[in-house]
Amino acid sequence: MSETRLWGARFRSAPDEALMNLSRGGMEHFRLTHYDALSSQAHARELLRAGVLNAEECEAIVSKLAEIDQAFARGEIEPSPGDEDVHTFMERVLMAELGTTGAKLRAGRSRNDQAANNLKLYLRDESRSIAGLLLDVQDALMLQAGQHLNTLAPGFTHLQAAQPIVFAHQLLAHAQTFSRDISRLMDWRRRSAGSPLGAAAMAGSAIALQPELSAVDLGYDAPCENSIDAVGSRDHVAEFLFVAAMLGVHLSRLSEEITLWASRQFRWVDLDDSFSTGSSIMPQKKNPDIAELTRGRAARLIGMLTTMLVALKGLPFSYNRDLAEDKFAAFEAVDVLHKVLPAMAGMLRTMRVDVEAMRRHATQGFTLATEVADWLSRRGVPFVTAHEITGAMVRMCEDQGLELHELSDADMASISPELLPEVRSVLTPEAAVAARSGYGGTAPQQVAAQLERLRATVAAQRNWSNAGAGPATGEPA
Repeated sequence: MSETRLWGARFRSAPDEALMNLSRGGMEHFRLTHYDALSSQAHARELLRAGVLNAEECEAIVSKLAEIDQAFARGEIEPSPGDEDVHTFMERVLMAELGTTGAKLRAGRSRNDQAANNLKLYLRDESRSIAGLLLDVQDALMLQAGQHLNTLAPGFTHLQAAQPIVFAHQLLAHAQTFSRDISRLMDWRRRSAGSPLGAAAMAGSAIALQPELSAVDLGYDAPCENSIDAVGSRDHVAEFLFVAAMLGVHLSRLSEEITLWASRQFRWVDLDDSFSTGSSIMPQKKNPDIAELTRGRAARLIGMLTTMLVALKGLPFSYNRDLAEDKFAAFEAVDVLHKVLPAMAGMLRTMRVDVEAMRRHATQGFTLATEVADWLSRRGVPFVTAHEITGAMVRMCEDQGLELHELSDADMASISPELLPEVRSVLTPEAAVAARSGYGGTAPQQVAAQLERLRATVAAQRNWSNAGAGPATGEPA
């Protein structure tokens, strides 16, 4: 067998180049080198327990794997064109250094459990890394929210002005969705705490008989319960991609709003020049490209989730080579988020808000109409009637080109005797937001309390993100 292939002993001819071009992993797959080294070190210790390696051989392999890992990270060694995948690369280099001792490491394992394990370890680390990047976005949103607890703005439904809110409330709505995304990453890591090592090709290993020790060695809770499931399932990859896709959708919705806010029609925010682009033909343009690119990249995240689900749906339950699509999808999702999240955090952190423009728009489009209906309802008018009276006020304002507070006492009395001059006390955006003082409402004191609760949540999530690799047991919920 060729030293750059882990299979082929029963074949009479070498693989065709076309086959190898299809089979060979791309260079991006070698980002798993570190995890392959860790897995191989754990397996070497398992072989020591099994008596396949003696203590001296085990130590030599473990030490040499660490050296290879570090040399690869420094760029001192790299895969050759003949290396089919990261496992082939690592074995080739190990055997070149240790000869027959290095050749013993393959006993009792398969590329099937290696591949499943390497990607799972990688994604477990990335769950914390991506959470940390998203927490930087959260910090930027909380910074802006803290500055705009009393900044009045129109809230929207159907992209039509609906009711006055404070701008911090809108910002924190996005922050709440991101908080759940981080919680999903934390939940995902707990559910991905089973080690595939020891499953071998699919039936388990006749040599590596204590996979529970290798699992602890690698920071898992335990080995997978079923060896077929261990090598044949990729629901943990699909779930990771779902979390990434959901995060992408949330980033895209925020990006859409920022694009609107920065437009000349809104003029609510001004994006810093360092987080904007221009036009090659129109010198005046200042474009929110980070927001637009983020919207576009969300499509990739959704596409990677779809790819993984479709790859899985028709597979008989054990290892199939179709499962190699897991790395393409996972790497793409991780790379997208590593680029998008820092850019979004910087754009949000440096964004300047035009408080006066928001205040002017806060009451446009008769956003205070609900205040009139509520005022009537509190005075004993059935809400059905209050709704009709308020609708008549809006029609009169539209006919006369007025805002609600500009109607005369006589005009209001002509609509209904219930419309007393005292109704003007609720016809300000300040009164409207102050009235919504229930938990989760837009009253400034409630939004300030929401912000403090979110800060506590973010602090706990930051602790989790910074915790580093380790067993999932005992991680903060």
